[in-house]
Amino acid sequence: MPGAGRRVGAGAPLPRPGLEHAVSTDRDTEAAAAETPTPPAGQEPPGTPPPAAPAEAAAGEGGGRPPAEEDGAAEDPAGPGPGAAGGSAAEPVAQAGGGAGEDSAGGGRESGDPQAAADGDAPEAEAPAASAPDGAAAGAAGGDGAAQPSEAEAELAAQRYERERIARRKAERQAPVEAGGKLSGRAADLLAAVRAVESGKPAPAYFDDAPAVPRRTAPQAPAARAPEPAPRPRPEAAAPAAPPAERVEAVRAVLARGGAPAELAAPAAAALGEDAAEQLAEDPWRLLAVAGVRPSQADGFARALLGPGAGPADERRAAALVGWLLEQAALKGHTALEAAALEAALAGYGVPAPAEALGQAIAEGLVLVFHEPVAESAARAAQPADPEADADAGQPVRVLVGLEGHALAEESLADGLARLTGTFTGEGAAAWDPSAAGAGAELVRAAAAHGLVVHTGGEAARAEPLALAAAAREHGLRTCLAAHAPAPGAVTVAGLLAGAEGPERDADGRFALDLLVVLDAPQLDVETAAALVESVPDGARLVLSGDPAVLGSAGPGRVFADVLAARVYPQVASRVPDPGPIGELVSGIGIGELNQVDAPGREVVIVPVRDAGEAVHRTVQLVAESVPRAFGIGADGVQVITPGHGGSAGTRALNAALKERLNPGPGRFGGFDPGDRVVHVPSPGRAVPARVVSADAAGLHLDAAGARVVVPKELVESRVRHGWAVTAHQAVGARWPAVVVVLPGDAVPALSRDWVYTAFGRAERHLSVVHGVDQALPRAVAEVLPKPRTTRLAGLLRGLAAAAQEQPQ
Repeated sequence: MPGAGRRVGAGAPLPRPGLEHAVSTDRDTEAAAAETPTPPAGQEPPGTPPPAAPAEAAAGEGGGRPPAEEDGAAEDPAGPGPGAAGGSAAEPVAQAGGGAGEDSAGGGRESGDPQAAADGDAPEAEAPAASAPDGAAAGAAGGDGAAQPSEAEAELAAQRYERERIARRKAERQAPVEAGGKLSGRAADLLAAVRAVESGKPAPAYFDDAPAVPRRTAPQAPAARAPEPAPRPRPEAAAPAAPPAERVEAVRAVLARGGAPAELAAPAAAALGEDAAEQLAEDPWRLLAVAGVRPSQADGFARALLGPGAGPADERRAAALVGWLLEQAALKGHTALEAAALEAALAGYGVPAPAEALGQAIAEGLVLVFHEPVAESAARAAQPADPEADADAGQPVRVLVGLEGHALAEESLADGLARLTGTFTGEGAAAWDPSAAGAGAELVRAAAAHGLVVHTGGEAARAEPLALAAAAREHGLRTCLAAHAPAPGAVTVAGLLAGAEGPERDADGRFALDLLVVLDAPQLDVETAAALVESVPDGARLVLSGDPAVLGSAGPGRVFADVLAARVYPQVASRVPDPGPIGELVSGIGIGELNQVDAPGREVVIVPVRDAGEAVHRTVQLVAESVPRAFGIGADGVQVITPGHGGSAGTRALNAALKERLNPGPGRFGGFDPGDRVVHVPSPGRAVPARVVSADAAGLHLDAAGARVVVPKELVESRVRHGWAVTAHQAVGARWPAVVVVLPGDAVPALSRDWVYTAFGRAERHLSVVHGVDQALPRAVAEVLPKPRTTRLAGLLRGLAAAAQEQPQ
C-alpha cells in the first residue's frame, strides 16, 4: 500500500513578576545530563551535529538509567521571579494583601556532575512582605527560633555527607585502577565507561537535549488513589540471563589484547551475542554496542588490536559510528535522522567521506533510508525562492535514515491505526445517548461513530474519558481504561501489555474488548504504542486522550503529537478548564504566559531562596511542618519535584535530607529502612511509588499501593531509589494533594515551558515553589519550547489516509 515516507530501496515579553507571580518553568529532562564532551581532534565532533542542545537527563526513576547512578541526568528546572531581600521566607502567589504565605521547596537540576550545583549558585531572591503560616516562614537570614538552627545543621550535614561521598567515589574512579596492574590512558577510559554503565550513566548525546530513554512518570500519592485489591506478593522479574562463562572468558581475552578493562567482558558478551569474541577481534569498533562506550574509547581499543592501520577512514569504523549515532539519537526521542545531519555527525568524527560511508551502511542493510514528502509550505520556508526552478519538478522530499527496529515500529503503528479505522463499522452508533455524559457528551458522540478518536485537555478534562467509559459499559461494550501511572478505575499500560492487568487476550493474541481508552497518551513511545494498537481487535474503538503540553515520552517517537499533526482522525478538544488558582496558573504557562494569580487560600506560594543549601532546608521545612500544619495534608501527601538527580538540591540531596527528618535510620537494607518512601523502576520507563516493608535473603520487600513486590538484592541498587523527591518526568501522570517544586539557581539551563507546566500541574490543592532562578523562569515559559524530534509517523498516517481515499469504494 502506498504511503508517505515508506521505505525506499533497502509570545510578547512578560512583565517582571514579583513573588506574587507564581509560575516557574523547568524543562524536565530526566535523561542524563550528559553534556556533549569536547572530543580530541579527528575523533569526536567539536559540537553537536543535528539540533544541538544540552543533553537531558534520562531519569533512572522512570527512565533507562538506574536509580543508583551517581551523577548525570539533569531535568530542566524552573523558578519564579526574584524575591525581595529580607522579609518572610514564604510568599503567597496572590495580589498584595493576600493571606499568609507558605514555605515551599523544590528539587535542583541534576547536571553531569552532581557537585556541579554548589551551594550559593542560586541568585539571592527578594521576598515581598507577607506572613508565613504557623511559623513556617523562617527568615532566609535565620529567624526560625532556637530549635531551628540545629535542624538546619542536620539537613545541611546530610547534604555535605552526600556530596563528600560522591566526591570520594568520583576520585576513586578517576585514579589509576588495579586490575592485574595499574591502568591508565585508553584502558582507564574504557574502565570508566564500564563503571558509567554499572552506575546507570547514559552515553553522551549528540543531537538534542530531548529526554533520554526512558524517562517516565512518577507515582501517585496513596492519598490521591482509591484502594485497589492487593494481588499476591510477586517477585520482580529478574535481569536478563547472563551470557555463558565461556563466552565471557573469550571476550575478556580479546579485551585484554586491546588493553581494555576486563569489566567490559560481560556486557560486551551480552550485547554482541554468541560470536562476540570473534566480532570484536575482526571489528574492534563493535565495542560501541556496549552502552557507555564512546567513539574515542573504541578508537583506542581498535588501534591496540589492529595497529596503525586502524584509522578514521576504516569502513568498519564508519559503519559502527552510523549505528551508534542513531542509537544516541533514539535516546533523545528521534526515530530517524535526516541524512544530511547524520553525514555532518560522521564528518565531525573524522570520517573522510561521510556521504559514501552512509551509502555503504545503507547498501549493507545496517540502516534503512526513507523518502518523506515535505509539505510545499515547509519546503518554501526552508529554501529561498528560485525563479529558475522547474515548475514541473516533483514534490520535494527529505531523506531520512533510521534503524530497522524503530522504522518497523512506526510502520506497524501506522498500519495498526489504519486497520482499526478500516474495520470499524459503527453499528448501533445512533443508539448511544450522550446526554448523561455532561461535558463529555462530545467525546461520547465521536467515539460512538468512529473507530479512533483523539481527545485533548488538561487535568480536569480527564473526567470526559471516564464518562465515556461509563457510557460504553452501560451500552454493553467491553471497556478498558488504561493510564500511564496508577489511577482510580484504570489499569496501567505496562500492566495491560504484560497481562498482569485488564482483559485477557483471545486466540489471536488481542484483547477481549470493544473499547480501549488510553489516558496519558503523550507518554506512549512508538514501540509501546505499536504493541498496544496491535493488541486491539478489528472493529473495536480506540480513544487516545492526553494533554499535549506535558513532557513527552521517554522512549523514541512522539506518537500523540504525530497523530494530532496528521489530522486524519476525529479530534475532540475539551473545553473544561482546570479549576482554581493552580489551574489558572498552569493554563497560562501552557500558552507561554507566567501570569499573576489570586490565591486567597494560599493555593500557590513562592518561597525565595538564595542558594541550594537554603533550598533544601526550606523544602524539608515545608514537607515536614508548614504544609501539614497549614493545610492538614500529611507528609505522605506532599511530593517534592526537582529538575534532576544530582547537584546540591537534586533528588539525591533532597531525599537524604528528607529521610533524615521523616524516617531516620542506618539504611541497613542496601541504604533503605522499613518505612522509606521509594520509587521502584521495574523496567525502563516505569516509575512506581512504593514503601519499604522489610528485607530478607530473597531481596527488598516493597508495598506498591497494596501490591507486594520483592526486588532481588542484586537489583536493589539499580531499581530502587528514595522517592520523597522525584523528577518531573517521574511525576507525569500522577497528582498529589500538595507539591513542592524546587528551582535552585543551577537549574536555569534546564528550564523549559513543558517542564514547568508538568511540574506545577501535579498539585491538586497546594503548590509551593522554592525559587532561586530569578528571571529565568518567565523567560523559559515564554521562549523555551520542547525540543523537536525527528519522526515519520505523521507522514505515514497521512499517506495511508490518502491511499485509502483513492481506493474504489
